[in-house]
Amino acid sequence: MDKRMKITIIGISAAILLLLAIIGTAIVKKLTPSNEVMLITDYYQLGDSEVMVILHDEIYERRGYLADRTVYLDFDSVTELFNHRFYWDEGSNILTYTTPTEIIRAVAGADEYTVTKTLNPAVKSTDYQIVRMIDGQVYIALDFVRQYSDMDFTYYDNPSRVIINYRWGDYLFTEVAKATQLRYEPSIKSPVLAKLAQGDELMYADNGEAPEKGFSKVMTKDGIIGYVRNRSIKKSYYKTLTGSFKAPEYTAQTRDKKISLVFHQVFNADAAGNLEELIGATKKVNAVAPTWFSVSDSEGSLQSLASKDYVMKANELGLEVWALVSNVNEISKDVDMLKLLSGTSTRDNLSDALIQAALEYKLNGINVDFEQLKPAAGIHYIQFLRELSVKCRNNGLVLSVDNYVPAPYNNFYDLSEQGKIIDYLIIMAYDEYYSGSEVAGPVASIGFVKDAVTNTLKMVPKEKVIIGVPFYTRLWKETADGLTSEALAMSKAAQILEENNANVKWDAAYGCNYAEYKKDGATFKMWQEEEKSIEEKMKVIHDADTAGFAAWKLGLEKESIWNVIVRYIN
Repeated sequence: MDKRMKITIIGISAAILLLLAIIGTAIVKKLTPSNEVMLITDYYQLGDSEVMVILHDEIYERRGYLADRTVYLDFDSVTELFNHRFYWDEGSNILTYTTPTEIIRAVAGADEYTVTKTLNPAVKSTDYQIVRMIDGQVYIALDFVRQYSDMDFTYYDNPSRVIINYRWGDYLFTEVAKATQLRYEPSIKSPVLAKLAQGDELMYADNGEAPEKGFSKVMTKDGIIGYVRNRSIKKSYYKTLTGSFKAPEYTAQTRDKKISLVFHQVFNADAAGNLEELIGATKKVNAVAPTWFSVSDSEGSLQSLASKDYVMKANELGLEVWALVSNVNEISKDVDMLKLLSGTSTRDNLSDALIQAALEYKLNGINVDFEQLKPAAGIHYIQFLRELSVKCRNNGLVLSVDNYVPAPYNNFYDLSEQGKIIDYLIIMAYDEYYSGSEVAGPVASIGFVKDAVTNTLKMVPKEKVIIGVPFYTRLWKETADGLTSEALAMSKAAQILEENNANVKWDAAYGCNYAEYKKDGATFKMWQEEEKSIEEKMKVIHDADTAGFAAWKLGLEKESIWNVIVRYIN
């Protein structure tokens, strides 16, 4: 081998060795975990006084705030996530919360709150401000939220973060098998967030999914979320997270017998004079709701037709008196219901006036009939019912509330919440076609009533549901000028059909008689309410085993109707 060849071989060998060294160094470098550390303050970047909020194993999109060593969360988050019964009066800067027997209130900036059970509030103190206004938003102290909600939290500082648990159940956990690192991304080259010791417990985040194999997404006990190598952790296991909060029970003052109620429309305080005659024509009625109270202004004042003689007479006849308060009459026509219901003081004025009247006249209950509310008033109306329910419960008064048949346009009446806080929910299963309808139709077809029952029972326990039936019929008049109608008592309706020789036929689809006749160039139509149509409705009520029935209104029915009704309420 000549000299030049030897030099060439040596050069090639050296090059190969250099290449191998470079490759080896690259491999070692690639397989060597990074020791770079990411400060947690850089990971959780927070502004002054901000608190990172972690919901179980997820970073929440909104931040909390820290003030005087107290963590605050915005009002909307509190009501959306933990407890929908917190209520904020932005006009008076008052936070209200109701339990079954207490009305709790705190003014923004105060370190005390009031607790009202009847009429005289008790004052309690805290070592923190319960409500703060921060950048124009309402924030509630989590300590106060936890006092009334099924949630718990733990706060950590440097940086400020709070872990909130409220979705109780089974969660996936693991333990560190050998000392390792929690990294920012699923790579050994990613910065280290925390050192993990053997035995440290980790909660899987996002079901442990990671974009690269070999890693799992986890959260440490103190709320640091990152990635850990699978070979450094043990087999996963489920752990049940449970809260210690015990929610107070909403007791209902329901009766142990079916309710058979009649609405009694009264126009003066002398209504006791004919009550005995009207009730004498009925059978098995055990409750009467006289239309006594009208909301007379937006400050919560009442106009009353209440009568002690009426209550005494009703009780002698074996009737409970659930006096009705209305917003749909001539007296209430100018009342701004949104203004009334959205004000803490105005709601108190109204509920206190009702309670005082109930006690003065020795009523058995109050019946609320607030109709034609706008969607914007819905949340305030429900708050009014919560507060009124506390006062009724603490004074032994039955609270019943009249409601439309469930429909998308009236969802803001929130039957589900009503079903929890009040004693009886009365569904007005009538006025399917009403005086302002563009087309003629029945007052309450059987399909309308069935849907009312079915849809209500999806939201409210049957023990609290009373179904309203009509004791009236509507006569429709169609002319070239348009459509008009009038409501008639049962006997009057039958008389008109007879006088006009109307051909009356049973309409099985509507569950009532249908009649039509022509007179003076007009066409008259009637879907008649009488014994058979009422019986079809009572069958539905009986089969659904609801709490009873209510009828609008006393005096419009034929006496023979009661022979039908009693077969289904006993």
